[in-house]
Amino acid sequence: MANNYHVPVMLQPCIDGLNIKPDGVYVDVTFGGGGHSKEILKHLGPKGRLIAFDQDPDAQANVPVDERFVFIDQNFGFLKNNLRLKGFRQVDGILADLGVSSHQFDVPQRGFSIRHNADLDMRMDQHRDLTAAEVLNTYTEDKLHKIFGIYGEVKNAKSLARAIVTSRLEKPFTDIDSLKSAIAGYIPKGKENKYLAQVFQALRIEVNAEIQVLEDFLMQAADVLKPGGHLVVMSYHSLEDRPVKNFMAKGKFQGEVEKDFFGNQQKPFNVITRKAIMATDEEIAQNNRARSAKLRIAEKI
Repeated sequence: MANNYHVPVMLQPCIDGLNIKPDGVYVDVTFGGGGHSKEILKHLGPKGRLIAFDQDPDAQANVPVDERFVFIDQNFGFLKNNLRLKGFRQVDGILADLGVSSHQFDVPQRGFSIRHNADLDMRMDQHRDLTAAEVLNTYTEDKLHKIFGIYGEVKNAKSLARAIVTSRLEKPFTDIDSLKSAIAGYIPKGKENKYLAQVFQALRIEVNAEIQVLEDFLMQAADVLKPGGHLVVMSYHSLEDRPVKNFMAKGKFQGEVEKDFFGNQQKPFNVITRKAIMATDEEIAQNNRARSAKLRIAEKI
């Protein structure tokens, strides 16, 4: 399936989760190939509005011609301010599909894929300064160890970090092949693809500050949703799912939910999905990206 990025993961559960009202205002903060947005528009009446965010310039090629649709070429970590600039203070529903689009993996020069040689870039927003090459060439051994251990869950993160710091003394990292050859001796036999995917995931998360952006987004989503509005978030690994689950349940990322003097819980959401919704076997067979997806839904109190 060449255009996997046009195949939205768990489309119907996402639409059902948003609980769309024809004249409501909705936000798709990860527009990408536009699959979820196009389906949301089908459920809106003439007075309904859909605002979509995407910082990737390539996503603009998928923008539909529709007067109910507003496109914002920004990172969703700046949700609240950008909605206000467009005249929207509160909205009825927000959808976030946190996966990297297959399109970004399929364009070799973006540097996201282990399958092609390309510059070590990995920026979702091409205006950002930090690239994967800069992370590899300038970060301390200790910082690299933490990134690979926490963001990539790489088992030999400490020795991997040391190998990178040693290798760059001889020659700076410039492309994917230079990284692969420098760490070849540290990759477990028979697990090359999984190991490299973990290393690339760690670099991508660091380059794009993905966890910080996600936490910023969740806090702003709580501010801009109307009471009764729905937040629908789909994540693809535990690093994303954990803050989503905690914030929906407790209104914070760590610790227990806060209570007032009378013992009432102080949190912005009621969780609708006690357990994350997973893709069906049939969908996974059609779209492999759905395999690791977890969908969570909460309602603004």
